[in-house]
Amino acid sequence: MREALDQWTFVIAAYVVGVGATLALVLWSWWAMRRAERRRDKARGK
Repeated sequence: MREALDQWTFVIAAYVVGVGATLALVLWSWWAMRRAERRRDKARGK
């Protein structure tokens, strides 16, 4: 039995959170861009 904390658990968790948040931001930005393009095309009468 070990008393010391294993830092790799926290390192991996930080990477998972960082990558997950980055992917969420990319998807949200892509979705917002698509909405803005649709609004632009609608305003131009296309």
